[in-house]
Parts: sequence; structure tokens; C-alpha cells
Amino acid sequence: MIAAVFADSHGNTARMLQAVRALKPDVLIHLGDYARDADALRDAFPELPLHVVRGNCDIVSSAPDTAVVELGGVRVFLAHGHQYGVDWGRLDSLVYAAMEQNARVALYGHTHEVNVEEIAAVQLMNPGTAGKGRRLSFGVLEVYPNGGVTTEIRDL
Repeated sequence: MIAAVFADSHGNTARMLQAVRALKPDVLIHLGDYARDADALRDAFPELPLHVVRGNCDIVSSAPDTAVVELGGVRVFLAHGHQYGVDWGRLDSLVYAAMEQNARVALYGHTHEVNVEEIAAVQLMNPGTAGKGRRLSFGVLEVYPNGGVTTEIRDL
């Protein structure tokens, strides 16, 4: 199972749509800022499951603050990240929140900086920014039938 993971699109939907057309993922994830950009994904790819959480710029969004989804038998924790202090370089609160949900993967955004690492058996990925920054990027999360997980960052 392949998931395309976007964060911090800030109104720049065209490149997200191009990336999805090229990748042909099984599921789409938007980690907030601007959660309403997920509507463009939903409209263009109604056949794909779409999971959305809101970010600090999504004050009027009805999207949840966090979510837990199961992808190929693997629990994945979704958060924008601002509520866990990721902008200060601290990932411990995010990791703890994922562990509380029995999630093996935690996806977050907010910093506009790419990050892939593993802490306390939780695979973390920040796909960077899809809309506003020096490097526009998105993440690819692949879950294998044996429960293995890989993460990759791709440029937009």
C-alpha cells in the first residue's frame, strides 16, 4: 500500500495533483495548513481514500486535530505537529502521542522542513512543505504485506 503524504500546501494544489497523477498511490494524506486544499485532492481523485487533519492555519476547518488510520495493518498517527512543539525541534511529545495510540508511524508537518527518523520504534516523517518554502516536497509512505514500512521524500 502506498500513501502520498502532503503538508503545508498553503493553497498550492497544482503540484500536489501532479504528484498524485504520477505516483498513483492507494491513499492520500494531508497534514494541514491548508486543510481545505484537500478538497482539490478529493475532487480530482474521488476514488482514493483521503485522510486530513487541521493545522495551525486551519482555524475554521472541520478536520480533526489528530487522527489514527490503519494502512495495510499498520497504525499511523496523523498530526500537523504544532500542538506537540515540533517547531522547537522536540519530537518526544509527538512520539509519546503516537505510542499512546499504538501507532508504529507518526506523520506530521508544520515546520516546512523534511524529516525522516525513528525514535523509540516509531517511524517519523515530515514531508516538508507542498506549497511555501525553498524546497517543495511530499512524502511517500509504503506499507508492505509483511508489515514493513518505508518512507521517502520526493520533490514537487
